[in-house]
Amino acid sequence: MKISCLIVDDEPLASDIIEEYLSRIDGYEVVAKCNTALQAFSILSQKKVDLMFLDIQMPKLTGIEFLKSLRNPPKVILTTAYSEYALEGYELDVVDYLLKPISFERFLRAIDKASKLLTCSTPSQPNQSVASNEPYIYVREDKITQKIFLSEILYIESQGNYVKIVCTERVVTSYSSISLIEEKLPEAKFLRVHRSFIVSTDKITAFSGTTIMIGKYQIPIGRSYKTLVEQRLNVE
Repeated sequence: MKISCLIVDDEPLASDIIEEYLSRIDGYEVVAKCNTALQAFSILSQKKVDLMFLDIQMPKLTGIEFLKSLRNPPKVILTTAYSEYALEGYELDVVDYLLKPISFERFLRAIDKASKLLTCSTPSQPNQSVASNEPYIYVREDKITQKIFLSEILYIESQGNYVKIVCTERVVTSYSSISLIEEKLPEAKFLRVHRSFIVSTDKITAFSGTTIMIGKYQIPIGRSYKTLVEQRLNVE
């Protein structure tokens, strides 16, 4: 099934460039294009949209204002010529923030992030094997406190003032430091492999001298962490 995309931009050229870029990538389709937030609102109420490319500077209602008004927005990649909106965009949990003019290489990196998030958030049947007494942590995501079972966690990544907790079926982004999250985790089950990464040792599928593999994810091993990683993984 293809990932459905909505392009919202009052600049026709910018909108056409995003559409052309998407045409080069398998698995994505543009279901609609529009040039105002009000038009986008109407489209979202009528069509299934997985990923929205949203310009910030638009007439009447900005992209940021529009995004704040949505109760259940799709995944969003912000596009703009103004870098000063980046922090506010990330506080709204957007996938990425693209500065115009957008290169295809930078566009691909954003699409890769979106693809991983959409894959992780695909609805599935509840895991009946999770026991009620299984260990878990609580983390704050926006205004909601999320319960995360330790067995769900694949890895944790620091992203500035935020941490991204990548789980088997979802991604949780919390305003916190990776060190604070690390304090909540049992040392026997989790391993700091980089100043920006913690991995679940049970989920490691392969590793080299520089990389940890967890399924399709590649996690770098920091030079200062290499000895500790080798000791924990019993590298001879």
